[in-house]
Order: sequence, then structure tokens, then C-alpha cells
Amino acid sequence: MNQKNLESYLWGAATNLRGTIDAGDYKQYIFPLLFFKRISDVYDEEYENALKKSDNDQEFASFKENYRFIIPKGSHWIDVRNTTTNIGIKITKSLRNIELANPDTLYGIFGDANWTNKNRLSDEILINLIEHFSKQNLNIKNVPNDQLGNAYEYLIRKFADDSGHTAAEFYTNRTVVDLMTKIMNPKPGDSIYDPTCGSGGLLLNCALKIKNEKKEYRSLKLYGQEINLITSSIARMNMILHGIDEFKIERGDTIDKPLFIEEDQLKKFDIILANPPYSIKSWNQKKFLNDSFGRNYLGIPPAKCADYAFQQHILKSLKPKTGRSITLWPHGILFRDAESKIRKKMVESDLVECVIGLGPNLFYNSPMESCLLVTRNKKNDSRKGKILIINALKEVKQYRNLAFLESKHIEKIFNTYKNFEEIDNFSKIITIEEIIKKDGSLNIAQYVSNIENEPKKNVSIIKSFNDWMSSSVKLKSKINNLIKEIS
Repeated sequence: MNQKNLESYLWGAATNLRGTIDAGDYKQYIFPLLFFKRISDVYDEEYENALKKSDNDQEFASFKENYRFIIPKGSHWIDVRNTTTNIGIKITKSLRNIELANPDTLYGIFGDANWTNKNRLSDEILINLIEHFSKQNLNIKNVPNDQLGNAYEYLIRKFADDSGHTAAEFYTNRTVVDLMTKIMNPKPGDSIYDPTCGSGGLLLNCALKIKNEKKEYRSLKLYGQEINLITSSIARMNMILHGIDEFKIERGDTIDKPLFIEEDQLKKFDIILANPPYSIKSWNQKKFLNDSFGRNYLGIPPAKCADYAFQQHILKSLKPKTGRSITLWPHGILFRDAESKIRKKMVESDLVECVIGLGPNLFYNSPMESCLLVTRNKKNDSRKGKILIINALKEVKQYRNLAFLESKHIEKIFNTYKNFEEIDNFSKIITIEEIIKKDGSLNIAQYVSNIENEPKKNVSIIKSFNDWMSSSVKLKSKINNLIKEIS
């Protein structure tokens, strides 16, 4: 199959659920089945390779060392396909058996979808799904990792399109992801972390960038934490289907209970990329008051907005010398009064390297404008005590109710950041002292206007007054005529 046919084939599975499952729930059924089919077909492929390697020695071919993942007897895709009644029960048992047989790599990866609810998933619907996926062999020979990985990303995007407001929980605009990755510039061997990783797009993009550069991407160490069970499972499947081995995705609330700990302290990373859930109103502020990891060192965020709880978690999780971060936020984080003391301390600490204002509709299913906050623990000498402000609100392509960055937009923003340069009506270098005088405000419009200066026109006061009088007389005449008509 070519890429387009593969994508059409995979999306066709979702159409079997229309009318019985809410569009926002497609992913919790389609992704596990796709992954189940993939590892079953690859298992068969590995078995055949082992037979060829051993000159048809079946005992050798049964050794676990020949397989990336073990599929226990009776839990293969073909076993489910051969089941004609109570299919949901068979699927549930097979998926759990596979997880138990691969505890270090697959435990919990299939999520917690209810396959046995026949009011939602009748045997007929499940048979149709199984038969649809059975039309193609998804082994590595037929569908290489890169091709299937791209198709998987296509599905993620399609599910985001169909799922309404919940899309932002697991999908970040991929053109923004490309920009964030370029700015962070990951290198082989870096440790990279996303504390709210969603479907893993930011982490994965770092690996793919290095891979596309023909460098050793497998030396990257990727870490992510995600609060939602099915979304964290999607992230793990995403990594595996792209052929990424060195990763660790944990499920849990990053602010309430961070899961990457070393010697009772937060684990430190070279790079952090994040698109946190913005302006969370329900979070444990009381616990954060006495945070055992010292993540409140800049201050306590407002009770009804956890943005700076996430931002401080990010700053605290960076390595002292190499640590750098980029975070996608709504613009409010730059100027809200309730967070001014925290923001001012962050600026005074000379952690902020760059602020980039992006255009509207880049947050999925939200018209709000977004921004990128770039921090670095150890700035170059030429950048110390300075912050680059980039006003890129116009650098965006609108398409219906969605927006994206074109290559020219990404290159312009990235090159301006890389060169740390001032461009009229686009970017400006501001000293920390100037920002502190404005009480730590990073409001982009205060420093860089993207409205081009127009030549001033001489306006006659007398002419303006006469024009106003003339329009007033006309308006008064219209009102009088209207009153006459009514009376």
C-alpha cells in the first residue's frame, strides 16, 4: 500500500463505528485494535524469519529471543478473528494476556475500553471491525515503521478533527510542534521530557528530526507523563509504531504526583517541550503550598489557574547547565496581574530567553492566540540580561476554523530566534531592567507592534468640523422623517 491507501484503509475502520460510538471515543477502540493487528502480523513475520534462519527448526523458532513482543497461545489476532460470539470478551482476554506476557513494555498499553458492552459494540460491529483490519497484512515488510507511524499520526489528526473540544487533550498543532522542535534543536544523547505529553507528538518529533538528519536518534532518552489513561496509551503505541525503543511514558497527574524522580528529587532533563492544559481551575493548590520538590520557589499560582504550577515544574526539572525549555501557552501567562510576582521573579532570574507571539486558532478547536515561552538555564554571554520578543501574530495561515504555520513562517521565526536579532515591527531585544520597570510584564504588544508605520496625513480641522456638521444634519433629517412616518 502507498501512504494514501494506508491512511484510507485505517480511517475506514473508524467509519464502522459511526452512529454507535461518539466520535470523541473512536480512538479508544481503533488504536488498540490497530496495535493488536500490527504486533500479531509482526509476530508471524518474526516466526517465519526464525524458521528461515534455523533451517525450519520449529523449536528454535519458538524461542522468546526471536520476538520483540510475546503473543501467548490463544491470544493472537487470528484467534479473535475465528471467534463468532462474545467477541468483546475474547478481545478483552487477548489484550490482557498480551500485556501480562510483556510486563516491561506493554502493560496497560491497550487502555480500559469496555469491549463487552453489547449495547455499544454488538458482535456484528466487532466482526466488521476485525474483518476490516484483516484485509491487509501489517507486518514490517508490507508496512515499514515510518509508513505506519505517519498513518498513525494521520489517524490522531483525524480523531482530533472529529472529537471537538477534547482534541487539545491529545493533539498539538503539528506545525507548531515543528517550530518548537527546531528551536530546541535536540542532539543525539539528549534527555527530553514532556510533563503533559498527550499522544507524544512533541517527544516523537525530536526523534524524527534527528533521524531525518541521518544522526543516531536511538540514543535519545524520551520521557513523558500524561494524566489521561487512553491518551498515555496512545503515546506509547505511537512510539512503538514509529520504531522508537528508548522511551518511558508514565500515567499520572504531573503537578499532584510527578513520576520521574531521582534520589527523592525531580529528575533533570536537557530539554523540555510542553503544551500544558491551560488555566486549569481544579488543582491542588494547598498541596503545592508545601511542595516537597520545591516547585513553588517562584511563588504560589492562583487557586483557579495552574499555569505557573506547570511552568515552575518545568523550570525545576531542567539540568543546571544544558537545560532549556519551550512551552506553548495562551497569551495571558505573559501579563495576568494575579501571576505578576511569579513572572517578575522568573524574569529577574534571567531564565527567559525568548517570547514568541503566535496567531489565533493554533490551539486545537480554540480561537485564542498562543505564545511560546523559551527558557534556558545557562544563556550565551551575548544574551544574558536580555529577552528577545518576537511578534509573529501575522505569521500564520488560516484555513476555515483552523490555522497552521507554513514553512516560510517557521523559518522566519526560527532564524530570528537563532540570530537573536531585531527586525522592524517583528522582533525586539529588551533588557531585564526594562521589563522589571513594567512590573515583569512580557505582554508582546508593549514591546513590539506589528502595525506598520504609515505616513501621517495633514488633516484640516475646519474640513473635519464641516464634514461632521453635514453628517449630523443628514442624520437629524432622517430621524425627523422616521418620526413623521411613525406618527
